[in-house]
Amino acid sequence: MEQRSVKSDGDDIKFETSRDEEAVAAGGARSLDGGSSPSSSDSESDEEAAEELQIETLAKQLEERPLHYELHVKHIQCLRKVGDIEKLRQAREYMNKYFPLSPKMWQEWTKDEVSLSAKSENFEEIEKLYERGVHEYLFVPLWCDYLGFVQEHDPLVSECAPAGVSKMRTLFERAITASGLHFSEGSKVWEAYREFEQAVFLTIDQSDNEEKVKQAQRIQALFHRQLSVPLINIKCTLTDYNLWEAEQGKVNFEFEGVPSNIVSAYQKALEMCNARASYEEQLSNLDVYDIDRLQHFMNYIKLEESCCDPARVQVLYERAVTDFPVSTDLWLAYTSYVDRTLKVSNIVKDVYSRATRNCTWIGELWVNYMLALERMSASEKEQSTVFERAIQSSFPNFKEYFNLFLSRIDGLRRRISSTVTVEDGLDYSLIREIFQRAVDYFPPHVISIDDLLHFYAYWAHLETTLGKDLVAARGVWESFIKKSGSLLEVWQGYIAMEVRMGHIIEARSIYKRGYSRRFQGVGSEAICYSWLRFERQYGTLDDLDHAVKKVTPRLQELMAYKRQQDSKGSSLSTQKHNSVSEDSSQKRKSNKSLVSKLPPSKKRKVAPTKSNSVKGTIKDEESLQGTGEHKTNVNEAEDSKSNKTKPSYADKCTAFLSNLSLEANENHIRGFFTDSGGVTSIRLLRERFSGKPRGLAYVDFSDEKHLAAAIAKNKQKLLGKKLSISRSDPTQGRNKSFSDSTARSDPTQGQKKSFSDSINSRGRGKGELIRRDQQGPGEGSTAPMAREENLPARSNTFATPRSVVAKPLGWSTREARVDEPAEKLNSNDEFRQLLLKK
Repeated sequence: MEQRSVKSDGDDIKFETSRDEEAVAAGGARSLDGGSSPSSSDSESDEEAAEELQIETLAKQLEERPLHYELHVKHIQCLRKVGDIEKLRQAREYMNKYFPLSPKMWQEWTKDEVSLSAKSENFEEIEKLYERGVHEYLFVPLWCDYLGFVQEHDPLVSECAPAGVSKMRTLFERAITASGLHFSEGSKVWEAYREFEQAVFLTIDQSDNEEKVKQAQRIQALFHRQLSVPLINIKCTLTDYNLWEAEQGKVNFEFEGVPSNIVSAYQKALEMCNARASYEEQLSNLDVYDIDRLQHFMNYIKLEESCCDPARVQVLYERAVTDFPVSTDLWLAYTSYVDRTLKVSNIVKDVYSRATRNCTWIGELWVNYMLALERMSASEKEQSTVFERAIQSSFPNFKEYFNLFLSRIDGLRRRISSTVTVEDGLDYSLIREIFQRAVDYFPPHVISIDDLLHFYAYWAHLETTLGKDLVAARGVWESFIKKSGSLLEVWQGYIAMEVRMGHIIEARSIYKRGYSRRFQGVGSEAICYSWLRFERQYGTLDDLDHAVKKVTPRLQELMAYKRQQDSKGSSLSTQKHNSVSEDSSQKRKSNKSLVSKLPPSKKRKVAPTKSNSVKGTIKDEESLQGTGEHKTNVNEAEDSKSNKTKPSYADKCTAFLSNLSLEANENHIRGFFTDSGGVTSIRLLRERFSGKPRGLAYVDFSDEKHLAAAIAKNKQKLLGKKLSISRSDPTQGRNKSFSDSTARSDPTQGQKKSFSDSINSRGRGKGELIRRDQQGPGEGSTAPMAREENLPARSNTFATPRSVVAKPLGWSTREARVDEPAEKLNSNDEFRQLLLKK
């Protein structure tokens, strides 16, 4: 039994092969050292058992999740390590069914198959394998392996038979077309081509001078072609050319004796090399981030596009998608370029096919693919196949699927209604089938109402124009009314179709059915007025009178209902206002009772002439203290009341959504999170007075796992707008806003002082307050209060307590205030003397 080693990424993967074909097909058995100890045998068997278990586990996971790319890669690596070649083949084929294999994986696969086969065995199968590999990506090393394999294992080629030589030249020309313009690696293919032709030159008999001259001219032409292509080692190619000419007995100093067109082509290629050297240097730097490297590719592509050489642009795109196979922007740019610029059917189809295999989740690629096929007049079978593949893909939202269905319908409509001969089997029944599939495919809440109206109106229009079936068109609108009959726009669309076709009686019957229905918003009133306008334009006087007779009581009913709702709203606001007033009056009464319990001297300092002054006094004292710890009693009452009525949300497992479409409702959001699951409730935020949506929402989830899956959908589109999804954490704002007040408050006394504490603090002589003269005549509100030191000269001190004495003009605010003891008056004479003194 033989052992052959295949290297892959630095690891030696050993396959055991025997000359027996059955042993090869079975994958071979792991070689065991006959002289090994029993302990080593046991450890190897345990390792094999663990590997087998891992392979079985991965195989089961792939059955459940066939679109998981990493599982496929890991499964192939494990099978390669074990050396089970048959299962390895199956695993690779299974992965390639869903995904294109990377160039390295193709190289590993082909090398494994070559190492396991004799020279002439399975040659055609391996050749097909190479063809598949070079088709998916531009990878010069794989092309070189392919060329070397054919030269070595094809007997016609190795013997330089005319058929083999012709076959090899055709293969080399394909390789030159695919990779000969690759700036950094394309010279490898050119050199291999020249070496092959030189080997053929050596096999020609010396006596056959004519054939030798012909072969020498072929080699010379290859040199000339290569010298006109800007490649990284173009000067080395010139040196090789001079050496070859010298071997042929010609002394050639640079381009002596070379045609002028070849010289100018070389000079131009050399200039192009110098212009592209900086771009190639940027791409060769592997230490940069992928996003920067991708940007270098895009800048390089812009340079090539400005030179107007489509072949070079295409090769550069191929290099880019090989390095970035799942870059959606790159594939969109590449497909657009070949579709609009190259316009070669085979190339366009090939690029779109590979783009949709690499980025299956981009609906725009599939739509463009179907449009490109239509431009190329592809058959219905081919277009239908692409559409069915697209529907099976996984898109981020239902809007992508909706656009696919519409694109398919548009294409069928254009081909059926064209004047060109219609393809056999292509009729309107296909369009009706696609419409019906779309209706069955989409839940009603995942598509916006505007899109649905367009969809059903389009369907009904095609039923009348292409299908020539008015009954079917009416059936379309009737089915839409059953699903969304509360929307006025649905009825208006139905009526508009009948009016457009001149069916006035049918349109009037729809108005008669719909005017008494309850519509969303002001739709109930709108359809009544719409009926009246319709009868003015199309009906007789009797028709108008009949409409007025029907509509008038309906409008009166709607107006009465509106007045009832308005009265309910006003009564609720009045009750709320009265409750606040009652609470305020109760607080004032309680404050008055507290003041009555104070000593007489303190009563005089705090008791104002108006009840509202108590509230203003307390409020101003809090503003002077500046701690933010105290609130007015009225505000406390309002806060406590609002806390009772307003629901509180813990937001322990909640996502916050912003940039929502204003048309989005709970059904749209629930449908958006269908794949992540776990939605328990949805709270859409609206304007306080108008009730209009604000584009914000909170979504509660059952657990952290579903919340994480929902946050992972950040920046995905819903109804055409990219959502911003983040975790809701209200504790941050709450802790930040109350941290200072909580730190200063006394945990045993609470966060607010009582009213009596405020009164006692003012009794110490430094916190006495008076009213400013800021209250206009007739105003009932309490004016703001200020310290006595800051009182303006023209302040109104009417009804101020007698213990509060205003400062005269010129009294500095820095002077300390001395409280004189109140004089005790024992008789009327003493009081009279006091007045005279004043």
